[in-house]
Amino acid sequence: MEITDYELFEVPPRWLFLKVTTSDGTVGWGEPVVEGRAKTVRAAVEELMDNYLLGEDPTTIEDHWQAMYRGGFYRGGPVLMSAIAGVDQALWDIKGKQFGAPVYDLLGGPACDRVRVYQWIGGDRPADVGEAAKEKVDAGFTALKMNGTPEMRRVDTPAAVADAVDRLATVREAVGPEIDIGVDFHGRVSKPMAKRLAVELEPHEPFFIEEPVLPEHNDALPEIASRTSTPIATGERMFSRWDFKQIFEQGTVDIIQPDLSHAGGISEVKKIATMAEAYDVALAPHCPLGPIALASCLQVDACTPNTLIQEQSLDIHYNEGSDVLDYLVDPDVFEYEDGYVDLPDAPGLGIEVDEDVVRERAGDVNWHNPVWRHDDGSVAEW
Repeated sequence: MEITDYELFEVPPRWLFLKVTTSDGTVGWGEPVVEGRAKTVRAAVEELMDNYLLGEDPTTIEDHWQAMYRGGFYRGGPVLMSAIAGVDQALWDIKGKQFGAPVYDLLGGPACDRVRVYQWIGGDRPADVGEAAKEKVDAGFTALKMNGTPEMRRVDTPAAVADAVDRLATVREAVGPEIDIGVDFHGRVSKPMAKRLAVELEPHEPFFIEEPVLPEHNDALPEIASRTSTPIATGERMFSRWDFKQIFEQGTVDIIQPDLSHAGGISEVKKIATMAEAYDVALAPHCPLGPIALASCLQVDACTPNTLIQEQSLDIHYNEGSDVLDYLVDPDVFEYEDGYVDLPDAPGLGIEVDEDVVRERAGDVNWHNPVWRHDDGSVAEW
């Protein structure tokens, strides 16, 4: 068996799908994308497929991963690692189908029966979070996540801090103490504001505070962690096990959030998760993406004993025009019940992509995140 062909599809709302075909007709799917940089990643995938994969045996996944990562001399970063991630997902999908087993069975078998998920509320500039929280809890979710703030100045006012606290307090009052509420700082918050917010939010007991500072400022995490008992999560903009070394050695991060479509795919995130277990750090993969990315996450979640919870993008504020279940032949594979999703048990990634829908909706999507500006006209973190 050898790889004979591949196709790439840009589909709404902001995803890139990869279809890999082998000489015996087996098809594997991957989701290689950087949100807002789909065309750039598409070019990187084409380079990898044309130079390293076409004509090769798809089953030697580790060797292919090493060749894609090390073969170009320059390595790492969001574009290359996202391209590798999508190819890696597709290769695992093929291998699982070859053996008639879910990928997690090939990685040691399940360590759980189902995976807990959380639901997004609010929006980029969070609003109406109390009512939204009640609706999602009534729908059966037991964990929520919200953006903590809109854009913030490097040193902002007491009113800006109070607004963030009031939003979390509103959600906590609406859902009570039985529901977990993650608060995402989204890298919008400078170190001085992260220190203040971590302290002020703590009385309302957030599930975690996410990306309190940008990864380039991870050296500030020990100081932030020293001010609060709230668990700290980060990792969506970290792309390999080497990127995670520092925070494991610091001992200040409690939850890591690598993205299966950005951090080298199933092969790499499984290794990152195993490193995390040695440091008593939980896994909660980042996934505001499509069904192939989510299916890949669940494969790793299933066989990882330190899995805490899984992000998923159903009804997320980015999903305009298409949603996570739209591209599946059987959307019930991701049926959420009591805040959990059952493990997919079909071979490979466990999903059947509806190729007709993919081809119908594929085109020039061209999604980009907004560029926010402060009152003085300077660019703000989004």
